[in-house]
Amino acid sequence: MGLFSGKKGLIFGVANKNSIAWGIAQALHQEGAELGFSYAGQVLKKRVEPLAASIGSTFVEECDVTDDQAIDQLFEKVAQHFGAIDFLVHSIAYAPREELGGRFVETSREGFRIALDVSCYSLVALARRARPLMPNGGAMMAMTYYGAEKVTPNYNVMGVAKAALEATVRYLAWDLGQDQIRVNAVSAGPIKTLAAAGVSGFRKSLNYVGAVAPMGNVTQEDVGNAAKFLLSDWARKITGEVLYVDGGYNIMGAPDPSVMDV
Repeated sequence: MGLFSGKKGLIFGVANKNSIAWGIAQALHQEGAELGFSYAGQVLKKRVEPLAASIGSTFVEECDVTDDQAIDQLFEKVAQHFGAIDFLVHSIAYAPREELGGRFVETSREGFRIALDVSCYSLVALARRARPLMPNGGAMMAMTYYGAEKVTPNYNVMGVAKAALEATVRYLAWDLGQDQIRVNAVSAGPIKTLAAAGVSGFRKSLNYVGAVAPMGNVTQEDVGNAAKFLLSDWARKITGEVLYVDGGYNIMGAPDPSVMDV
C-alpha cells in the first residue's frame, strides 16, 4: 500500500520528461496514485501521451486554460472518468519570450496580461471546477519561484505573475478551507526545463544558485518528493503555505565571495 493508494488526481503542465510536473507525477505514481494529465496544444500531445502511458494513465486531454469553455469541457470528462478526485497539481506558467529579457519597464500590456492569465488566473479557474469533484476534501498545489519574492533579472513579468500566484494560493486556501481543501505552493530552485529555457541568462543563473545555495541545485525528484508530502494526508493541516525546495538558496543574504565569478 502506497501513500496515495486509492487516490486520484490531475496534473497540469507536463511538457516533456524534464518537466517539474513530470517529476511530481512520477513521485505520486510510485505511491499508488491514479493520475490524469492535461497538456497545452497539439504540439505537446506526442510528448505527453507516451509519458502518461508509461505509468498506466489512460486520461490525457488537451486544455487551453485561457478558455473557460475548454476548461468546462475538460472537467466534464474528468467527472465521467474519475467521478471524484483527491488532488490537483498546477504547474503552468507562460509569458511571451520577448518579455523574459531586457528591461522590466518595457513590459508590454499584452505580455503582462498573458503572463497573469496563464500563470496565475488559471489556478483560480481550475480550482473552481475541481472543488465540486472533491466532496470529501482534497489538496491543490501550484509551482512558484523565488523571483516572486526577490528580483531575479530577466524573469521580469513572470516574477510579478508568480507573486500574484502566491497571493492566489493564500486566498484560495482561506476560501476552500471550509470545503476541507488545502492549497499550497512549492517554490523550486532553478531546474533545466522547457519553460526555463525561455528566460534570458538561465544557464548562468542555474550555475550561480548551484554555487551559492547551501545544498546546491535541486532535481525533479526533490520537488516531486516535496509535492508528495504536501498533497498527502501527512500535510492535512497545512494550507496557504509556500514550501521552498531550493537547496536553501532563499535563506542567503549575500553569496560566498569565492563564487562571485561563477
